[in-house]
Amino acid sequence: MKYSTSLSIVFVLSCLLSISLSGQPKNNILIKFIETSDIHGSIFPFDFINNKPMNNSLANAYTYIKQERAKKNQEVVLLDDGDMLQGQPTVYYYNFYKTDVPHICASVMNFMQYDAASVGNHDIEAGHAVYDKLRKEFVFPWLAANVTIPGTDEPYFKPYTVINRKGIRIAVLGLCTPGVPSWLPEILWKGMQFDDMIKTSQKWIPIIKEKEKPDLILGLFHSGTGFTYDNYNAESDKNPNASQLVAEKVDGFDVIFTGHDHKLTWMKTNNPSGKPVYLAGPSGHCANLVSVEVQLSYNKSTKTFDKTVRMDTVWVKNYSADPEFMEKFKSEQTEITHYVSEKVGTFTETVSTRPSMFGDSKFVDLIHTIQMQLTGARVSFAAPLTVNASINKGDIYVRDMFNLYKYENFLYSIKMSGREIHNYLEYSCRNWFEKMADSTGQLIKFKRNAVGNYLRNNKGELMTETNPYNYDNAAGIKYVVNISTPVEKYVTITSMSDGSPFYEDSTYTVAINSYRASGGGGLITNGAGISAEELPNRIISSTTIDLRYYMKEWIMKKGIVMPKSDNNWMVGPASWYEAAKKRSAAELFKSEDIGE
Repeated sequence: MKYSTSLSIVFVLSCLLSISLSGQPKNNILIKFIETSDIHGSIFPFDFINNKPMNNSLANAYTYIKQERAKKNQEVVLLDDGDMLQGQPTVYYYNFYKTDVPHICASVMNFMQYDAASVGNHDIEAGHAVYDKLRKEFVFPWLAANVTIPGTDEPYFKPYTVINRKGIRIAVLGLCTPGVPSWLPEILWKGMQFDDMIKTSQKWIPIIKEKEKPDLILGLFHSGTGFTYDNYNAESDKNPNASQLVAEKVDGFDVIFTGHDHKLTWMKTNNPSGKPVYLAGPSGHCANLVSVEVQLSYNKSTKTFDKTVRMDTVWVKNYSADPEFMEKFKSEQTEITHYVSEKVGTFTETVSTRPSMFGDSKFVDLIHTIQMQLTGARVSFAAPLTVNASINKGDIYVRDMFNLYKYENFLYSIKMSGREIHNYLEYSCRNWFEKMADSTGQLIKFKRNAVGNYLRNNKGELMTETNPYNYDNAAGIKYVVNISTPVEKYVTITSMSDGSPFYEDSTYTVAINSYRASGGGGLITNGAGISAEELPNRIISSTTIDLRYYMKEWIMKKGIVMPKSDNNWMVGPASWYEAAKKRSAAELFKSEDIGE
């Protein structure tokens, strides 16, 4: 596969797939499937978090969609692959504040005339009140065949739908990543069971074939293709990124649309019968769409369809926002602007997540302070969540809270032994920092290929081995992270922050977010060694609203916030650390300026 200099990915994959048609055969029918995925609230061409215009939004995408629908030589099918309900304040406002009117996602997606959508994990994260309301407001089917009601085989959402275009019957099976119970507290998915994607597909494809007699079968999977991510493998039950595995282990699919992993995906593989299956998915935040054209030509000799598949990437920035869209939702955009402009408090200095990539920081220590004061815990775990967020000195507003805390996690306090706390930190640091043989290496553990060379993204920056939202550090204890190779362990805990002894066999109350306490990222399960079955028994307390809400209330009560680092942990040897930090900062940010 070759990428053009314009970054548009176009390639033609041709194959002859034999499928019998029901009814009178049609010849030379072109169907264009357009997929959005992981929009994360990017509805308007405006970044409400950073208070600036942007050109990646559904308003921009709609210009392209209308253009394609106007073409007489093709039929258009519009699909979405989940994770709309988290991200920009646009959706947060309609999730939890403006709840007495139709949700903005329903209003917008109904207006755009989506044909089907799948359910994403961040859609479930919004809670029953939000997604149960929304599925009634959508005029198109919201799909998730593997989300079932416990004790039954009945799907909680609709399992599949059939779309008709010029006599062609298109079956769309929807699946949601089954990792949800490992990432979200049960209250958000109570009354639901998340089943294995491969087993669910094996169940539903024969049913669809027999009952619907489709001419095309599509997968609409809120799931990525990286099935080895987070220590899973091809044989793991309920693999959260099983889209490629389904394609290769289940007969019947022609095209599978992917999502969840924010990875621009173009892939051709074969099913168990040796027939080709195509996988396609956009990256995220409406930066791009994927377009999959299927040309169906009836072969009189074989009495089957010959099909040609063409895939393309559509870069949304190349299209201006649709005027009709903007006028239709003008009042909603104005109302959200007023919401995010509410003053919360004042910061005495600017804080950034950049220093959080390399050690103790004012940004993460502010999160620790709030977590410990809200829970009364002696120890706190937190991560920066994103690589490059900042809050400027001076007055801060509701919009800034989305930079301070990206996700809608709850805040928990749980019981952990000193040994479990130590192992948790060891796991975090082992996946975060590189072990160095001398002073010339990288501080951060960056991704390498099979021969050991570093991998870079499209900006030329090195890619971290683990996501920064898994860069957990601790407050309430003093510790040292040793990055030199002669030392077997990374972490040495010297005492509690107040100077009192830290004991491995003592039990401590720990403040932690719900994603982590549910097993997300593996730090508490693989690291601390607490089983998934044991996790609910460790919970002491939980908030009933997301942590960002409580952070906002805490800051409003304080009025003036003076961010500071408590310097409770350090990375050594010091001379190695300083040089390695500069090298890694240059690779992460193309600049050695990392702030505080």
